Amino acid sequence: MRADRVIPAGAWDLDNAIDEITLDFNDRYRRRIVLKTDADRNILLNLPRTAHLRENDGLHTSEGIVRVRAKAEQLLSLTADPHTILRIAWHLGNRHLPVQLLPAEIRLHVDHVIADMARTLGATVRTIEAAFDPEPGAYESHEHS
Repeated sequence: MRADRVIPAGAWDLDNAIDEITLDFNDRYRRRIVLKTDADRNILLNLPRTAHLRENDGLHTSEGIVRVRAKAEQLLSLTADPHTILRIAWHLGNRHLPVQLLPAEIRLHVDHVIADMARTLGATVRTIEAAFDPEPGAYESHEHS
């Protein structure tokens, strides 16, 4: 199969998926690569530009739509009071780390140095299993792929 276009989540009926593909964050940020679907079928992702694939996006193929699933991966979960979480966010941004911002939490890939820094600044640090969908970079298009 060959996927040439991304259909954003919500713009297609999930019940019409012919297959699914479960990918971690790094494999959901691609332009051209051969991947395996959950049913063990090869799919060539061949997009005109790099795309950030998100949970429930669809990959358009000649055979139908393949549903994208975000694979759970090991992440750090940082929580703190509002002032502390802002300070931590500044330090993470200063290091250009990909982060997922939630209403009362920051998530990022596991890094023991960053975990120690966050604890020193006053955060509660936990290791969790969850899908990772970080903020797009400042110079990336904020439109959905």
